[in-house]
Parts: sequence; C-alpha cells; structure tokens
Amino acid sequence: MELYFSPLACSLASRIALYEAKADAQFTEVDPTTKKTSDGEDFLSIYPLGMVPLIRLDDGSILTENAAILQYIASRYPDAQMAARDDLERAKLQQWLCFIGTELHKALFIPLFEKALNDDAKRHALEKGKSRLAYLNNYLIGREFLLDRFTVADAYLYTVLNWSMATPVDLAPWPAISAYQARMQTRPSIARAFKEELALYKAEQARHQAA
Repeated sequence: MELYFSPLACSLASRIALYEAKADAQFTEVDPTTKKTSDGEDFLSIYPLGMVPLIRLDDGSILTENAAILQYIASRYPDAQMAARDDLERAKLQQWLCFIGTELHKALFIPLFEKALNDDAKRHALEKGKSRLAYLNNYLIGREFLLDRFTVADAYLYTVLNWSMATPVDLAPWPAISAYQARMQTRPSIARAFKEELALYKAEQARHQAA
C-alpha cells in the first residue's frame, strides 16, 4: 500500500492509522502548492482534484477521500481493533467521521486556511464553530476516546484539532477537548506520525520561502 500525503494535512490521520496497525506501507509526499510528489511526479495526473490522502492499493487501483481510506485501513488490519465491531458501532463510527469531516474539517478549519476568504467569512466560521466545539467538549467529558477504544475516528479528530496551532481556533475554553488532544499526543503512533510530519512540514515551508 502506498499513501500519498502532505505534511500535517488530513492525511496525517491515515499515517497514524497505519502506524497503529503496524502496517507495511510506502509514503509519498505531495507538495500542496506545486502538486508534485517527492520524486517529481505530477500528482494531478494521478488524481485530477489534487487532494490527499490517496492510497494506491496492491493491485494498482486507487482510493480517495479521508473517511473511506481510514475505514479501509481499519478493516484491512482488524487486529488493531480500529474498526467497528457491529452494526450499531459502525453507525457511530460513521457518525463521528462525518461530524469531524463536515463540522470541523470543512466548516471550521478550511475557511480559516483559505486566503481568498475575507475576515467576515472567517469570523463567521469561528462563531459557528463554537457550537460544534461545545457539543464535542460535552461529549468528551469523562471519555477517553470517541468510542470505547481508539479507532480511526480518533486519528482523524486528533489531526483536525491539531490545526488549532495554525489558526485562531482556541481550544482553551474547551477543557475536555484540550485534555483529549494532550492525551492523544502521547499515544506512540500519534507521537511518531506528528514528529515525522512536523519535520517534513518545516522542510516544505523552507522550500517555498527559498523559491
């Protein structure tokens, strides 16, 4: 399996899941600005939308979309116990993957990264995000994970919450979220993935500044 990723993008969740599963995988970096891979290939020729994550399966086929990839990894490596165990749990896992993807990833954080949006649009995203963060905070009170153990939904949530470091999103008013994020940071698979991609992100920024 080959994972195409950009440092600290949502594809970080897939790297975390692969490390959690102790999976044998190849990692290919995609520059989010040039859309070139680390070996000079045009990523747009692989996926015209140019978005990560993308995985190339052993048969050469590709799979896109973060939630789909995470669930595929979880199913392929059942011993890691990151997937759902029954229909109800599967629905709950899907519920959280959808919530993270739509209410946090796309609705809250992406507008804050979008340079073309004006300040009013960004303030609106921040204000709207408060109710989503309040909901998540209340849910996490007294819970270690989103379900009863670590799943791919936790890998995704950690990844998205991590973007608070680069945006005006302040997690301090949400103590259960802050505690969850700090707790996840100590998990070996997450600590390893974050450390590696932070170094790659810094190198990427240095390249862009030198260009």
